[in-house]
Amino acid sequence: MGTEIRTFGSLKEMNEYLADQILQYRTIHEDYSEWLGSLLRNCENSCKNEEWYQKSAGMTKNMRSSSKRTAESKNVKKAAGSKNKSESSCWIQSGEVLLSSTEEGQAEILFEAVEQTEMKAQSLEKLKSGIQQLERVGFGKDVNYITLILDDVPVKIVVRPKNRGEGNENFSFAAAISVPALFGEVIDEQTKT
Repeated sequence: MGTEIRTFGSLKEMNEYLADQILQYRTIHEDYSEWLGSLLRNCENSCKNEEWYQKSAGMTKNMRSSSKRTAESKNVKKAAGSKNKSESSCWIQSGEVLLSSTEEGQAEILFEAVEQTEMKAQSLEKLKSGIQQLERVGFGKDVNYITLILDDVPVKIVVRPKNRGEGNENFSFAAAISVPALFGEVIDEQTKT
């Protein structure tokens, strides 16, 4: 989604949001994993480039073990991976984007998507368990949680007391209406509710 600021009225509401996001990422992760598996099976049967197929199998092993790595090592791997993609023979630079028309290129983007969706789901699950701990201890029952959400993951939360009866949350409507009367007279009326 990008960048969003969202206000939650309770920790329960925030947990529901996180549960929905986790479900979405898990569903996307499964879809991409199935697509990748299908692509690799088709390539195994028809692919003449044995070296590429072995490289893909190695990427699969790395992807499975990547969930056990720390965030720091993931960033190092991403930086190295970016370099390899631009140097790879299946990618062509076109402005700010890399283009490929090969199955190898398709497999690479699927591997990246599978890895990213898994990382997002894990990050959201950790955040959800932290929010549940706050909820168990009774943290902030009469507060709003103003949350900065970057790429669907809440990263910062401001806790503000709910305004009860101060008029900040009340809706006020003011309008001026001019209506022509029957014989050319104009009647001005102001309303306020």
